[in-house]
Amino acid sequence: MFQSSPGSGMTPLEMLLIGFAVGFTGAMVPGPMLFATIESSLKTGWTAGPKIVFGHALLEIFTCILIIAGMTAIMNERVIRAISLIGGISLIVFGGMILKGRAKAGFDIKSSSSVTNPVLAGIMTSASNPFFWLWWLSAGNGLLVEGLRTGLTAAGVFVLGHWMADTAWYSLVSGSFSRGRSLMPEKLYRSVLAACGMFLIVFGLWFIIRTI
Repeated sequence: MFQSSPGSGMTPLEMLLIGFAVGFTGAMVPGPMLFATIESSLKTGWTAGPKIVFGHALLEIFTCILIIAGMTAIMNERVIRAISLIGGISLIVFGGMILKGRAKAGFDIKSSSSVTNPVLAGIMTSASNPFFWLWWLSAGNGLLVEGLRTGLTAAGVFVLGHWMADTAWYSLVSGSFSRGRSLMPEKLYRSVLAACGMFLIVFGLWFIIRTI
């Protein structure tokens, strides 16, 4: 159903690398999941990061299944192009948001969570974050559909790359804070966020040009 003509989609390796790169930029942005990881790592140690990512991934599996199931009913070239264009534009918007908000970014815990189970915290911080749903309904949807142009394997490794990035970043965060120190100086962190924002903008432009 999802196998397209040769050369029309990206290879599984390309989708894996894209999933990791885009996923890493998203993981680094401050949000409820990052602060929950910091707070939980102070209480339970470095394993908080992987456990929170596991809960986050459970919700993403459900989301991706819904996206793929929906694509089986409407999959055609015009729909693919429309979704890809929306995805590319969304990547640019998310990149701009990162650039705009980087000046205030930091590792200070903004709020205290009453959830003590890291896996449950991963599910709840994702489900309650509107940007999670906005991401998967726009940019994530477009990239997942790009993988489906090649086949389910390419789409699957895109999601796998995304999870690898999440696991790597949040493990670093929880490992660092469980030892009582910040991962990096805030000035460096903001510079890295600026690079992430620029990457998403450039990648979004490339994705739009490729689609057109």
